[in-house]
Amino acid sequence: MSFVLNLKKKIINGESITKDEAMKLIDVPLDELTKQADNIRKFYCQNKFDVCTILNVKNGCCSEDCSFCAQSIHNQTSIKTYPMLSEDIIVSQSKQILDGGFKRISFVSSGRKIDDDEFDIILKAIWKLQQEYDDIHICVSLGLLTNKQMKLLKKCNVSRIHNNLESSSNYFKHICTTHSYNDKLDTLKTINDENLIICSGGIFGLGETFEDRIDLAMQLRNLNIKSIPINILNPIKGTPVEDNQILSNDEVCRIVAIFRFINPRSFIRMAGGRTLLSDNGLKAFQSGANACILGNMLTTMGGSIEDDLDMINQLGYVITYSLK
Repeated sequence: MSFVLNLKKKIINGESITKDEAMKLIDVPLDELTKQADNIRKFYCQNKFDVCTILNVKNGCCSEDCSFCAQSIHNQTSIKTYPMLSEDIIVSQSKQILDGGFKRISFVSSGRKIDDDEFDIILKAIWKLQQEYDDIHICVSLGLLTNKQMKLLKKCNVSRIHNNLESSSNYFKHICTTHSYNDKLDTLKTINDENLIICSGGIFGLGETFEDRIDLAMQLRNLNIKSIPINILNPIKGTPVEDNQILSNDEVCRIVAIFRFINPRSFIRMAGGRTLLSDNGLKAFQSGANACILGNMLTTMGGSIEDDLDMINQLGYVITYSLK
């Protein structure tokens, strides 16, 4: 029996793999790895598929120096910037998404954190939408949050809070210097203390090693993260990583599969950069991934929602809005 199959059986039996075992997956045949990763996904998650859509409520002028980000004031990019949208605009644009049949929407804001007035706008918009729609799911990605803000979001029935760790604790200092890995971990701990679902993953292709990727996957497992976004670097002109090579489809699928081996019960979400793949993520969704962001990203265009839904259906998945 092969090493990959033995490892799959171990996971199916409820055991966790070690870092040494995960490191060996870097060099095993890709077809065998992705096949068994998909089998792990089927065992723990069946055919459930989680989708979300993004509404970018504030764009650009970010004080942080993240090397990959077009919104940073430290990077000379040509994106259109705008301040926090008004409550009415947020509600109106959200309704366009919700009236299209999608029940999960995430409000995403640029910046290290939002100020009290901006936070109040978000809360009022969420409250209004919750009053007008039944069975909708609101997520937010608002940077570093306080305990008080978490409690208020929970009171407004926000179901999930996003805050990417981006990479391993060892590599993070090469990505950002204006806030620390521990700042992010503190925010995730606060989210967890409030019993809110955490969405946290990384961005790949920044120059990190496969060991960094595995360390991130292990960290996410330790934090019991249920929703793990996989972002593929889209090198943007004017950022320090503008000349980085785009990851191949095979490398992305290996990342997805290894993350599934380490986090067998999680929803692994194809997020930013999926349209860089020649098949729009088809192979990744056969390698252990079972969630995605539909539509446009923050500063880059997404694919056709209709094509995505058709692909999800053809793969035999059923869209769910629960991570249980």
